[in-house]
Amino acid sequence: MKGIYTVILLIIANIFMTVAWYGHLKFQDMSWFNKFGLFGIIVISWAIAFIEYCFQVPANKYGYIENGGAFNLWQLKVIQEVITLTVFTLFTVLFFKNETFSWNHFIGFVFLVLAVFFIFKK
Repeated sequence: MKGIYTVILLIIANIFMTVAWYGHLKFQDMSWFNKFGLFGIIVISWAIAFIEYCFQVPANKYGYIENGGAFNLWQLKVIQEVITLTVFTLFTVLFFKNETFSWNHFIGFVFLVLAVFFIFKK
């Protein structure tokens, strides 16, 4: 159960982190957002990233095998990376219509799935 809880927390964390890192690129289309300078955008992104940490840190704490979780540190990192790229891909396809998902992106994801396979292989 801790494994599923960990993955859910990682998904939520990565949604917030993707918005913190890349959301401002889309928000600049909104007139109210253009009032902020770079420093203001950094502060807004930092505030969003704080929320991400509120999910990421518990995910790693509960998911780590030495804390009674289901995953070793290598597994936690690979799971997080795959979730990050999945969330990023969905975010990009949904909100950035000028960006395309190409065959080379797909092949890169296949290699990531292979990484998950090898990291979890005993």
